[in-house]
Amino acid sequence: MAEATSDQLRVRLVTPERILFEADASAVELPSTNGSMEVLYGHAPLMAELGAGDVRIHQGGGIESTSPDTTRYNVSWGFVEVLPNRVTILASDALKPEEIDVGRAEQQLDRGEKMWKEAGESEEAYDEALRVISEAEAKISSAGETAKTH
Repeated sequence: MAEATSDQLRVRLVTPERILFEADASAVELPSTNGSMEVLYGHAPLMAELGAGDVRIHQGGGIESTSPDTTRYNVSWGFVEVLPNRVTILASDALKPEEIDVGRAEQQLDRGEKMWKEAGESEEAYDEALRVISEAEAKISSAGETAKTH
């Protein structure tokens, strides 16, 4: 049995439908509901709520590296569990950037903006509208970033 490299995280990204990623990595960047975070080997244990945005999994030289060994997924909500040597990402939805339907995401953005305008005095309606808008904007941004690199 081979021993794991001492500075590697075991990263697993799952949705209710599928396992998208399971491998060792040097670093992980995650969107949380309170901003983005970076996880390296030895990170303090924590649980956090995922926001909408890109998860970047670095398998090469770390976050500063421009290595092609960075894998990116667009996630929409869920949770992340961080342990010193393991990161488990449980996402409600996750797509590779090339799987994103930009036209559909733009329709989602329009729907969210309409929800915002019609929310009236309801805080819950505003929260739901913001959630829909954030998810759509994250998808559009992720797909746009992929288009720039191709």
